[in-house]
Amino acid sequence: MRTRDFTAAAADTASVGLSLFPLGVSFGVLVVHAGLDWWWATVFTAVIYAGSLEFLLLGLVATATPLGQIAVTALLVNMRHVFYALSFPLRQVRPLGRVYATFALTDEAYALTAGGRARGWSGARILWMQVLCQGYWVGGATAGALAGALVPVTLHGLDFALTALFVVLTIDAWRDRRDLPTPLLAAASFAGAALLTPGQLLPVSMGLFTAGLLIRYALRHLRRPAASAPASASASTPASALASASALASASTAPAPSAPSPVPASISGLGPER
Repeated sequence: MRTRDFTAAAADTASVGLSLFPLGVSFGVLVVHAGLDWWWATVFTAVIYAGSLEFLLLGLVATATPLGQIAVTALLVNMRHVFYALSFPLRQVRPLGRVYATFALTDEAYALTAGGRARGWSGARILWMQVLCQGYWVGGATAGALAGALVPVTLHGLDFALTALFVVLTIDAWRDRRDLPTPLLAAASFAGAALLTPGQLLPVSMGLFTAGLLIRYALRHLRRPAASAPASASASTPASALASASALASASTAPAPSAPSPVPASISGLGPER
């Protein structure tokens, strides 16, 4: 069973590894070129494990920034992880393993379990998935730091690996749920922000996208009571009640339709900001 969980987790994280390892290499190179010893790359990625914060923290440490300012920066950058925990399948992990699962909850781990695809996963599979994700990151950073003297500080193209990963994970999530309005809303939010505020593209596009999701959620819940009212009125007559009972009996005896086969959680090829 443990071998099966590890094999499944390795397949789940294959595309993530193709992105995190080269991105870790670039981080390791930056650590060495910042004047720090190579082993600091391993310490940063193993203990902090916060992706974008680590790149930012590298500059803060190199300039001897006060700890209070570093703490506030870390809180602002990683505030999103608090909301990840609301829908991440932590309950499927044993209590002792939840400590590491909480620590290793990153953008990649959340994206791999989003959309309900991890509801049938065992706790061991979830933990192996997170261990492998961090392993790619730590291994890449260590390799980059060890080879830092041989690698130029500017590695063109490695930064696109992260973008490619999130594109693949987005396609994965859409194939799993087939919710076309959500990616269309994201594209419209990005286009609107690019036209209106190109200098503040990320915060404005995220704000528009979040507002759009909230409006869509509210509209869907407002329509449900209106749609259920005619059905309730028609069911109040004896004829409609008899028809409803007959339909219910027919439905109970009819064979259930077979569920469609799930789409694999990972796609081979380059496949997030962590």
